[in-house]
This record gives sequence, C-alpha cells and structure tokens, in this order.
Amino acid sequence: MQRLSGKSALITGAGRGIGRGIALAFAREGCNIAAVARSPDQIRDTAAAMAAMGVESVALECDAADPAAITPTVDAALGALGRIDILVNNAGYACFKPFDQLDLGEWQRTLAVNLTAPFLFTRAVIPAMKANSGGWIINISSVAGLKPIEQQSAYCASKHGLNGLTKVLALELREHDIAVHAICPGGVDTQLSREAMPHRDKADWMTPEDIAHAALYLATQSSRATTDILEIRRFGSTPL
Repeated sequence: MQRLSGKSALITGAGRGIGRGIALAFAREGCNIAAVARSPDQIRDTAAAMAAMGVESVALECDAADPAAITPTVDAALGALGRIDILVNNAGYACFKPFDQLDLGEWQRTLAVNLTAPFLFTRAVIPAMKANSGGWIINISSVAGLKPIEQQSAYCASKHGLNGLTKVLALELREHDIAVHAICPGGVDTQLSREAMPHRDKADWMTPEDIAHAALYLATQSSRATTDILEIRRFGSTPL
C-alpha cells in the first residue's frame, strides 16, 4: 500500500539533491508533487520521472530569493493539484567564508533563500492546509542550525532561525492539525555541498536518499506523535 496515496506535496529545490530525492521518494508512495526550483530543465526532469510513476506532477519555476514569486507559485501548485497536504521547504543557498570576507549581498541571499522563503511559502500554504483540516510542513535545516561552524556565519544564522521558526509554528499550528518539523542533516553529498566545500572528502557522506527516507518518516508519522527537530549525521561523525 502506498503511504501517501491521495496526498499532494509542494517541494522547493526539487530539481536536484535532497529536494529531488524527497520528491521521488514521495512519488513512489503515491503522492502528487509540485516540484519547484530555479532551473526549468532540472524540475522538468524531476516532474517527468514522477509522472512515470503514475502520479500527478507539475514543474514550477521559482527563485526562492524573490518574495514576489512565491505566492503565485503556491497558487499555481494549488491550481494544478487541487490541494497541498505537505510542504517541504528545501531550497537552500550556502556561501562559506570567514565572517570579515562576507559581503552584504551574500548575507542577504543566504537569509532570503534559507529563512525568508520558508516563511513566505508556509504563509501562502497555511490557508489551504487549514481548509484540508491538517497537513505537514517539513523544513530542511542543517546541523549548522544546532551548533556554530567556522566560516559559515550566514548559513548558521539562517538555519538557527529556521529551527526557531519551526518550533514556533509547531506551537501555533497544532490546533489546526498541522505538524511542523525540521530535519537537520550533516554531511550530505549534493551539488550545493560540492560547490561550497570543494576540497572536502565526501566518500562517507550521506546521500539525498538518506534524507528523503527521514522526510517520508515524518510525513507518515502517527497523528499521536510528532518530531520537532530530527538530527541526522554521518555515521562516522561526532554526536552533537
């Protein structure tokens, strides 16, 4: 039995990496998907892969750093799928350098994509979830939201903020049966991590599929239980 049959999800950053992994994992479980990302070619490829699994899928181009693009994107997803049961705020941006070398534009884009976009997507999706009498919001955060990491000041600030937002939303939305979670991975081999940390050996790093497995767990968790922050680290790393 497909565990997400009849449900619909909007997933940001779904063209590659963790977002694509989650989209494909959800589609295998019968979930209809609105795949959102900046790259039209990548999200069309993701949408085609999901359509081949027999679910409804739509590719929506959107730059998460553009506040004006977010509500129209959510409206387009609702128009295509009819409902949104699950929101996965996954789109991310990283610029790793010493604090005194970080410029204002890099700081602003980091917070715009990693923190403001989840705020705006969530705000746009909540009315539909309330109309459906419930839903799931899954924020893809990072272990950088749980501890300080050198040369990641903007990234750490954005992910600490996302974890705080997650906890407040969990309080405010529980009366509407909307569950809010954050996944905090550490060491995932994605294009983003390869670009941000090109010299790190990633042989023992996790894959997007490992994080997709965790997202599927949250989206199918019993209504009697919830998970606020789910930390996932490389097996060989030191526990936080």
